[in-house]
Amino acid sequence: MRRLNAILTVMIMIFFVIHMIRGGLILTGMTSGGSAVFTGITHLLMLTAALHMMISILLTVQTVRACIRSGVSYPGWNRLFWVRRISGFSLILFMALHAMIFEGDVENGAYRLNLFGGVQLAVNLLMVLSLLIHLSCNIGPLRISLGLEDRKNVRLDILLVLSVLLLLAGIAFVVYYIRWSVF
Repeated sequence: MRRLNAILTVMIMIFFVIHMIRGGLILTGMTSGGSAVFTGITHLLMLTAALHMMISILLTVQTVRACIRSGVSYPGWNRLFWVRRISGFSLILFMALHAMIFEGDVENGAYRLNLFGGVQLAVNLLMVLSLLIHLSCNIGPLRISLGLEDRKNVRLDILLVLSVLLLLAGIAFVVYYIRWSVF
């Protein structure tokens, strides 16, 4: 089950990068939205993320039960375990809010987005931050699950690329907020 979860995670990362780049280009006004392919990739992202969430919840329940049965939890030693779970849970909430924020209505054949104000900007920036924390805590275990050699430089390279992409996503949300507020 852990191996399947690792494969789903890689798929999520691929779909997410595509979603983020395309969505960022749309938010900054560099391209128009409405692509059926982009919508399909977004639906695949949501499906793989939902499967990942379900498997992660099952694995968490198994781990907590084992700790309860053994009578030993070592809360200080398991901080990273709980940071992973809390960041994952916050990601579930922020992803749902993100989807609601960018859900719009069709009026007279034109797609109209909902309001994008300060609260919506804050929600999306918190989603980006939660994702950065979640990815940072889980790159090592993901590589172990996939049987990849543990080289610190590779891990740091992956985190650097993801950090730059997430920084660009945050900038795209800010640009979109400014565009929404000014125009």
